[in-house]
Formats: sequence, structure tokens, C-alpha cells
Amino acid sequence: MGFMEFLTIGLLVCFFALMIGVGVFTRSRATDVNGFVLGGRSVGPWLTAFAFGTSYFSAVIFVGYAGQFGWNFGLSSTWAGLGNAFIGSLLAWNILGRRTRVMTQHYDAKTMPDFFGKRFGSKSLKIAASIIVFIFLIPYTASLYNGLSSLFGLVFDIPYWVVILIMAVLTGVYVIFGGYMATAINDFIQGIIMLFGIAAVILSVVLQNGGLVEATKTLSSIQGDAGWSGAYSSFLGPDPLALLFVVLLTSLGTWGLPQMVGKFYAIKSEKDIHKGTVISTIFAIIVAGGCYFLGGFGRLYGPEGLGLVTVGENGKPLFDTIVPTMLSSLPSFVIAIVIVLVLSASMSTLSSLVLTSSSTFTLDVIKPAFKKGLSDKQQVFIMRLFIVFFIAVSAVIAVVKDSIPSLTFIAQMMGVSWGALAGSFLAPFLYSLYSKKITKAATAVCFVWGCSIAVFQMVVSLAKLPVADFGPIFGYIFKSSINSGVVAMIGGLIIVPIVSLFTKKPDPAVVEDAFSSYEKTITVKVSESLGDDEEEKQ
Repeated sequence: MGFMEFLTIGLLVCFFALMIGVGVFTRSRATDVNGFVLGGRSVGPWLTAFAFGTSYFSAVIFVGYAGQFGWNFGLSSTWAGLGNAFIGSLLAWNILGRRTRVMTQHYDAKTMPDFFGKRFGSKSLKIAASIIVFIFLIPYTASLYNGLSSLFGLVFDIPYWVVILIMAVLTGVYVIFGGYMATAINDFIQGIIMLFGIAAVILSVVLQNGGLVEATKTLSSIQGDAGWSGAYSSFLGPDPLALLFVVLLTSLGTWGLPQMVGKFYAIKSEKDIHKGTVISTIFAIIVAGGCYFLGGFGRLYGPEGLGLVTVGENGKPLFDTIVPTMLSSLPSFVIAIVIVLVLSASMSTLSSLVLTSSSTFTLDVIKPAFKKGLSDKQQVFIMRLFIVFFIAVSAVIAVVKDSIPSLTFIAQMMGVSWGALAGSFLAPFLYSLYSKKITKAATAVCFVWGCSIAVFQMVVSLAKLPVADFGPIFGYIFKSSINSGVVAMIGGLIIVPIVSLFTKKPDPAVVEDAFSSYEKTITVKVSESLGDDEEEKQ
């Protein structure tokens, strides 16, 4: 066993032991539904902010998106990371954080489908939202394993399925033991690893290419697909419009993802929201900004640079191999850190997704089916069973996808998951926190709209339909799941208020009950402050 293998195994053993230890330590906080799903709604700012960030940024971003968008846009891909920080984190916390916490606590809603059901007084919306979550979160979960094989291949000669099995089992153990609190604490630990890991990798890659100035100068001389020198080191890159779509999908999309919004349900107090906003934004600037900035140097390793990244007949490389190739010649210690970093990013997002999926399916589908109801212990037990189920299914999908590359259906499902969830949920969730005029019908139409766009995108991609023949606009929209995902989100923001004008008005009693949660006062309305500071003064 070489030094690199020994060092990496040592770090991984320590990492795994710590993750499981946290799960065992927090098991007493996961004995009832509120504790298992939301940590008793008493999670502080640091844990919530890091849980938000680590659920946001997985190995898909570090390995896949950083490689793909860095190759396509160069250093301007850093705008995607900054968009994630200021739109996906800062604005999300300011616009959604407080109101989500207040209204979900008023309803005792623990999941997004449960919120829709109570906010609009509709069991059908609750069931529909649950089905959407169930269908589109599983392939999204399976995508988290992407890129792990390339990175582990730098050190270990082991089958890909073994890597998936290790990650799946260990994540399942600590989530099953400790629920949300174990996930939040481990997210914090994993977030620290990600912060230091990103900094170490960027520094190493830049120094390897002669420093920041020299690396940027070399990058500016590469023409690549852009056809003009300086495209990949320019302010907006070779394709500003395509870059804008990437920024919008990866930033605004988080506002409608159940596993992201769910973090606001659990935060403890008003002060914690303010602190969490700052912490989450800084975390995103470093991690997301750092990932995309790193990926921007990918072409230095392509045919016009070091020649380490090979491209196919279409002039494009396998995007998941770009970042691993960049890292392959780094010092052993840095590679070991990177492997733990990517594993941390994947496990943190995986734990959040399976907890969201299992709680949604148990509380919104299984529990209502029992007329006599279920006790807290029974509900927690069922959620634990579904955690095992969702992790197992996602792992099997990932293994099958890797072993049978011709199954492009799975890959396309992963690509449209984000757009389907955000396109369906973002607009009705956002409007329902602020407006009394949004109707049940408008919400249902948005569900259909978001899912229809996503499914049509999948059909177009699989069948390779000539959408450009239907016109340049239509062709551009369905050129990729990124473009169609943005259209789904923006379209939802337009559709919901318009449909609400022409459909049956909401029940006044239901609306007043919803917004009464904001009208309670201490010295100010709850919509302006949760009132914790005032309570402490009394």
C-alpha cells in the first residue's frame, strides 16, 4: 500500500467514524416525528446555514457542473457560483426564511406537500405534491453518485459499486439513528471540510499553472469552441445568454426545492435567521464560487493546454472527468482531502434528500391512509424504513446507469429533476407566503406546467426531436434541461397570479387562518420579527 492510499484510508476512517458517532449521539433527539424530521424546530444558525449550504452543493457541482460550465464558459462560470450565493442563499433567506418558519409552525407542517394541503385546504394538492416529490427526487438522489468513481480511481483500484455501497450505507446509518439533528451536525462538519478542501484545491491548481496571473494569461490564449482568444478569461464568457440561464436555474431553483426550503422550518429564532443568512451567503461564495472558479481553468488541461483531458468527435470531453483530471497530478495530501471533500458533499446532500423523501411519503401518503392514525413511534419507524428504501433505490439506479451506458433515460431523468421540482413548486410556494389571492386551481396548474415542461424536455432529449424546426425560440428553450428548467420556473411565476384572477377565489376562512400567523404581535408583527429578543427582555 502506497503513501497516498494509506493517507486517504486514514482520513476516510476518521471521517466515517465521526459521522456514525454523531448519529448515535443524537438518537435521543429523534424519538418523535417533530424531532426526527425537524430537530424539534430548535436548530441554531450555524447548523441551519451549513445544512442549507451542504444540501445545495453536492459532488454534482464540484465534479460535474464545475467541469461542464467551466469548460463551456471559462472563468465567467464563476458568475454561477456568485448567483448561488446572492440569489440562491442571500435572497432566499431574506424572502423565504422568516415567513416560511412562521407559517409552517402555525400549521405544524413538516413537509412541503403538507404545507400546500393546509395552506389551500386541499388534500388533492397535498397528494399531487407528494407524487411529484416521490417521482423526481429519486433520480435526483441517484445523480449524487456521479463523479465519485473518477475521483476514487485516482487512489483506489476498486469497483464503482463498492464506492456507492459504502457511501449509501454510512449515510443511511447516521440518518436512521439521528434524523434531522444528526444530518444538521454532520452537515456542519462536512461543510467545514468543504470550505478548507475547496481553498486547498484552488491554491494547488493555480500554483501548478504558474500562479493566478500566468494561469489566466494562458487561458486567454485559448480559442476553443468560442473561436476567439480571450473568450474563456473574459468577464461574461463566450455565451452570456447561456450563462444567464445557468445562473437562474442553479440559483433561483433552490427556492422551490423541498429539501432546501425545509431547512427554514427548523430554525430556532429571529436572531438565528439573521445570522444564518450571513453564514449561508459566505459559505456559498467560498464553496460555489470556488468550485466554478476552479472549473474555469479546465481548458488549461485540454488539447490546447496540457493535453490531459481528451475530447470526443463532437469536440466535447466527458465533463465528469475534467475536474478529476485537473486533480490527478496534485500532491497526495491534496488528493486525499479532495476525496473526503467530495464524499462530504455527496453524503450531506444525499442525507437531506432521503430524509425529505421519506418524511414526505410517510406523513403525506402513508399516514392519511390509516383511518385510526399512527403513533409518533410508528411514523418514525416507517420513515426509517423508507430511508433505507430510497437510499437503496438511488444506489441501484446509479449502479445500473454506470454499468449500462445505453440507458440514457436515467441520465435524462436526473437532468430534468431540478427543473420539474422548481418549476412546480417555486411560484405557488413563494406567492402563498405573501398573497391572499392565490388559488388552489392556480397551484394545480403550476404543478402540471412544471412537470409537463420537464417530461417534454426528457422526450425531446431521448427521441432527439428536431425542436429547432418549430422555430428558434422553441428550439432554444428545449435545447437543454437548463433552458427548459428556467422557462418552467419563470413561467410559473407568471401563470400562478394570472390563473388566480380567473379561478374560484380561495375560502376566506382558510386564507385568514393562514395569514393570522403573521398578525400576532409582541411589539411588532411576526412578519417582521419572531419576537425572541422581546421575550428575553420580559
